[in-house]
Amino acid sequence: MKKATVFFTKEITPESLVHIFDAVGVELRGKTAVKISTGEPGGHNFLQPTLIAPLVSKLNGTIVESCTAYKGRRLDPAEHWQAIEEHGFKSIAPCDILDEQADMEIPVKDGINLNKNIVGKNIENYDSMLMLSHFKGHIMGGFGGALKNMSIGIASTRGKTYIHTAGVATDYRVMFDNLPEQDVFLECMADACKSVIDFMGKDNIVYINVANRLSVDCDCSDHPKEPEMGDLGIFASTDPVALDQACYDAVINSPDEGKASLIERMNSRHGIHIVEAGTQLGIGVREYEIVNID
Repeated sequence: MKKATVFFTKEITPESLVHIFDAVGVELRGKTAVKISTGEPGGHNFLQPTLIAPLVSKLNGTIVESCTAYKGRRLDPAEHWQAIEEHGFKSIAPCDILDEQADMEIPVKDGINLNKNIVGKNIENYDSMLMLSHFKGHIMGGFGGALKNMSIGIASTRGKTYIHTAGVATDYRVMFDNLPEQDVFLECMADACKSVIDFMGKDNIVYINVANRLSVDCDCSDHPKEPEMGDLGIFASTDPVALDQACYDAVINSPDEGKASLIERMNSRHGIHIVEAGTQLGIGVREYEIVNID
């Protein structure tokens, strides 16, 4: 099977972010959504507006988000908008909460566990997408990268609940009473990824993972643990499976002695299974070649 290309730079600057996007060599046409995590208030590890502003501007992009499925300031759209403004994103680009008004179902074709995904209806307004993800740990998924950002991140509140419960529920208030086995949850995230790729068109999405502030906790945490290992760099690809595999491998193979807690977080949740499931679904490959652009 042909290897995917994953571009890499150790430099984490606004200029290097633009540089690595250009290296991928894909033109995102039409109206472009830039999917990020705007970060739970109280947290501070999310990708900073000053870092991403030049690339978002270059794409004439709209920063998009969806509401959460847990009690916090990003569950209600009005409070979510306040968080987006407080974190500085409204000052650099137009922003859009995809499920602010409504959500909609999109099909999962030949999924492992799910036959549908539920996403914010505003996704219909976009022709292309930059999946701009902060790679770090995650309390449920083990790690969060492109695949987590595309699945949980794009899903509406009801959709997030649907993924987390393997299709059992859409009411977030009963989500934690209906959690499936861990591997099933990870497979459902991969199913959701496939639905988004099919909906947008695989040639209309570019994926970038920024591996900095490598906490064991996600940006959805309002009190994330401080990182114990140093920043790695920026990775980019047109293949989200290879991209997340490359970031996982970079943590595992890092000489940084502080990596132990992040590795424990990733492996204790069998986080790599989302990559295995993505391969099974045909949305990417695990084999890759690193192209260093430094």
